[in-house]
Amino acid sequence: MEFMSGIQLNEMFYHEIVQPILAQNFPGLAHSAALIGNGSEVLGFDTARSMDHGWGPRLQLFLASPDLDRYREELRECLRQKLPRTFRGFSVNFSEPDLSDGGTQRMKPSESGPVNHLIEVRTIQGFFRRALGIDPHAEIAPIDWLTFPEQALLELTRGKIFHDGLNELETMRAKFAYYPRDVWLYRLASQWQRISQEEPFVGRCGDVGDDIGSRIIAARLVRDLMRLGFLIEKTYAPYSKWFGTAFARLDCAQQLTPILGCALAADEWQEREAALCEAYVILAEKSNALGITARVEPTITNFFTRPYRVIFAARFAQAIHKEIADETIKRIDEWMGGVDQFSDSVDLIDNPRFAHRTKILYTLEQPT
Repeated sequence: MEFMSGIQLNEMFYHEIVQPILAQNFPGLAHSAALIGNGSEVLGFDTARSMDHGWGPRLQLFLASPDLDRYREELRECLRQKLPRTFRGFSVNFSEPDLSDGGTQRMKPSESGPVNHLIEVRTIQGFFRRALGIDPHAEIAPIDWLTFPEQALLELTRGKIFHDGLNELETMRAKFAYYPRDVWLYRLASQWQRISQEEPFVGRCGDVGDDIGSRIIAARLVRDLMRLGFLIEKTYAPYSKWFGTAFARLDCAQQLTPILGCALAADEWQEREAALCEAYVILAEKSNALGITARVEPTITNFFTRPYRVIFAARFAQAIHKEIADETIKRIDEWMGGVDQFSDSVDLIDNPRFAHRTKILYTLEQPT
C-alpha cells in the first residue's frame, strides 16, 4: 500500500463511500462528519510508519442527540454490512482492540462477515465533553481553560471537517480555537516564570562539576523556551512525541533551532549557558513585539554576584501579569500556569476528568 495522508484518505472515504451510504439508507438524516481527536494524521504528522496502528479509513459521524438515540445502532450495523472491505487499497476492516497495547486497533483485511469499521457515531457535545471533561455548550470560565491540556485543544481544532450538516461543528471548533486573552497572558507570564526559576542552574551545576545535572537543566530550559515560542505565536503545543516536529513549523523555529541544538549538544556548561542566553534574547524580543507591555529590555547579566549569565526572566512574567484584567485569574496566588505547564504526568493530563479536577488548585486560599 502506498502511503497517503490520513486526512486526504478519509476525506475521499467520506465523500465516495460513507456519504452515499447515508444518503441511500438514511435520507435526510442531518449529520456532520470529520476527522478530529487523537491520531497523528489529525495533526498532519502521519507517515508510512503511522499505518501500523490506529490509522486507516476512519472518521467521526456526529448526529443530533435525539437522532443518536434513534439511529446509532441501526447506523453502525448498516455500515458494518454495506461498507466495502477495502478503500483505495486500505482495509476498512479493523482488528479487535488489543488490550495488551492500550486498546490499539489495526487494519485487518477480511474476506467475509460484517466489516469491523472505525467510524465513530457520537454527538458533538459528547465528543467534546469526553476530550475536555466539561460541557462544551456551557460558558467556559477562565479557570476552566487552565485545566484543558493544549494537546486536547489541538486535537479538537485540527484535523478536518468533511461536512457540517448540523451547523454546529465549525462553531464549536471556533469556540476553542485559542485561549481567551487573559488566560493566554497568564500562561505566557507563567512560562517566563518557569524559565526564571532555573536559568542560573546550568552554570551552578557545571560550576561544581555536575555535568549531567547541568545538561538536564539545559534540556528543561530548552523545552520551556520552545513552549514559550508556541505561546508567543498563539499555537497549541502537542505532547512530547510531536513537540519538536510541531515546533519546527513555528515562525521562530528557523532562528531558534540551531541555537537550542547548540545548548543541548554543548560539552561545556559555559557553551550551554551562552546558547540559552542567545535564545532568551530572541524570545524576549518576540515577546516585546507582541505589544502587550511596555518594552522590557532583554539584557543578559550575571545572576546577582554569581558568575552565571541570565536574563532575569521574571521581569517579563511580572510585566505581562500586570496586564491581566480578569479578576479570577489575577487572584491566583501562584504562577504555575495551565495543567500541562505544572505537570507532565501523562496519567493526569491525558485524563480529562483528572485534569479538570485541578481547578481546585487555582482557587485554594492561602492559610492565615
